[in-house]
Amino acid sequence: MKKILFALLFVLAGILAACSSGGSNESGTSNKGVEEGTKDSNLNATLNIAYPANLQTLDPHLTTNQSTRDVARQIFEQLLVLNENYEVVPSLAESYEVSEDGLVYTFKLREGVKFHNGDTLEANDVVASMKKWIETSSQGKANLKGAEFIEVDPLTVELRLAEPSLIVPYVLADTAPFPAIVPAETVESANETGLTEYIGTGPFKLEEWKVDESITLTRFDEYVSREEAPSGLGGAKEAKVKELVFHIVTDVSTRISGLATGEYDIAFRIPLDNAEQIENTEGVQAIYEDAGTATYVFNKAQGPFADEKLRQAFNAALNAEEAMIAAYSSPEFFELDSSLSLPSQTDWYSKAGSEYYNQADLEKAKQLVAESSYNGEEVVILTTKDYPEQYSLSVVMQQVLESIGVKSKIDVYDWPTLQERRKDPANFDVFPMTFAIRATVHQNPFLASEAEYAGWTNDPQIDQLLKEITLAKDFTEAKPLVDKLQQRVWEYLPIVKVGNHKSLEAVSDKVEGYSSLIGPILWNVSKSE
Repeated sequence: MKKILFALLFVLAGILAACSSGGSNESGTSNKGVEEGTKDSNLNATLNIAYPANLQTLDPHLTTNQSTRDVARQIFEQLLVLNENYEVVPSLAESYEVSEDGLVYTFKLREGVKFHNGDTLEANDVVASMKKWIETSSQGKANLKGAEFIEVDPLTVELRLAEPSLIVPYVLADTAPFPAIVPAETVESANETGLTEYIGTGPFKLEEWKVDESITLTRFDEYVSREEAPSGLGGAKEAKVKELVFHIVTDVSTRISGLATGEYDIAFRIPLDNAEQIENTEGVQAIYEDAGTATYVFNKAQGPFADEKLRQAFNAALNAEEAMIAAYSSPEFFELDSSLSLPSQTDWYSKAGSEYYNQADLEKAKQLVAESSYNGEEVVILTTKDYPEQYSLSVVMQQVLESIGVKSKIDVYDWPTLQERRKDPANFDVFPMTFAIRATVHQNPFLASEAEYAGWTNDPQIDQLLKEITLAKDFTEAKPLVDKLQQRVWEYLPIVKVGNHKSLEAVSDKVEGYSSLIGPILWNVSKSE
């Protein structure tokens, strides 16, 4: 057996992280956030959060939705997570090892971990949870086909694979839809809409969910923490406030004014054109993070964009810089980059296909429209104003399509309704979407046919390249395949990538210890009097 002693490595990483200064990590994600100070924290405090969008579900197995991810990660935990350098480290697993043939992963679970209902975490809970995740999540179905979790003893679980996979640890450390571990009985009581009970092992537990109004989480006093120094989503966790209240506040001006008056302690997803206002507000800090990628997702199952030529026409016409300015207001808040990964993700970063990026060539685009099967149909752009950047990208797309002779209309819905409507390919032709940073290219839900993500990619070449990368023995062998994959993505165009973007969060000076990694980290956060 090749032992991977991540518990020991995690300790060392934690020590190094504790010794480092604040700032951005290697991936560029703001991870230190609001640094610890010397103010007296209030353990009975309520952290009031102005949150911009409603949740459709709290079941993290079912959706890539940022809203579900942001709330659910405070409640639920998983076997493996990402540290601040996007490296995989244990969480509920104490350690793990992989067999020589790469077909069996063995996880040793931490002892004495408690669920919010008082039960102790055991292997049968992991087996039930992971079976549900593999069967229901886009990532499980796409990347763990034929895999099975087996209980060895109460604190040992094996993952048996149908074939070796280079990316298994990254898949299990995914952030959305993340493989939360829940009690086996809550898996049994789940229905077609997901979990009906939200019981995890995290530092906070669900107290109350008022749909369209608020979600209240309270400190879990029996929480069993790891001992390593905090790093990203790993390491020690402590609930330093009594409760978290996510207030659903869809109006951005209300979020900003509530922060200024002290009604809210943190306000999420502030439009970047409000950055100067936040920076000039007394008692408030502006926190920026590399949030992910802005894209357009085409419906490839039916309609005008099922024709690859029409997708290529829009891509040829698009001026990526103009689109990003429309969505994010200033070049200081975004970067133009054709890769599906960040430059710091050296195993996955590729410039292949970049000749197709940011062409802004209207004549070429008009020629591609003429070569396509487009016959004057009205393209439906599905969008929401709950995320203003998505609406702005929709307006840009309509203008670009008009410039090349393609008719379009914009259908606007609230976020939960949009998620429902995009399940049916008859409802739309394209939608703008922002995707969080992913640890591997495989975890982009719009790539694999098996993922069944809205847009319905169905390209045998992409599927084959994804498979060949997973079967590679190491990243030296995988890198040329990553380049081929990136090239094919720009030819087939399951999406059009527009650029990488930052997000803005506003945090009261009373808050200490706030950090983020592909979303907020609200444990280890305190609030002074």
